[in-house]
Amino acid sequence: MPAQHDLNPVMSVAQVSAMLDEVFPQFNVDRAFEVRDIRPGGCTVRLNAGDNHLRPGGTVSGPSLFALADIAGYVCVLSHAGPDALSVTTNLNINFMRKAEAGPIDGHCRILKLGRSLMVFDIEMIAGDDQHLVAHATGTYSIPPKR
Repeated sequence: MPAQHDLNPVMSVAQVSAMLDEVFPQFNVDRAFEVRDIRPGGCTVRLNAGDNHLRPGGTVSGPSLFALADIAGYVCVLSHAGPDALSVTTNLNINFMRKAEAGPIDGHCRILKLGRSLMVFDIEMIAGDDQHLVAHATGTYSIPPKR
């Protein structure tokens, strides 16, 4: 499914990162999440998965991958709809494809549709030396009305 093509970011990586540090500092206390790229219609957020993200057996936990998907969606909505911290997740579905080990996991997020009140996105989470798809998610963010 192609992404919506007429989308240009209104915020840069530096602007979104600074805003997250200011309005949502608790999300990244361990500095594991990093906004890597913002591009027309999408973004990339990296989870630098360490020991605190692992479940028994050395696998990155589902909640850590779920957080990556949710944060990447938030970065997309902020960077494309504007800096309103009150945008919220209304739906997020995730499929776990294969084991992810500690290390960098890149979440490549694309906006499928951006309207006035909702943004629909999907995200592929890629990890390991072989760059395997470890999880895929789809979600929706609610955008508050302009004041």
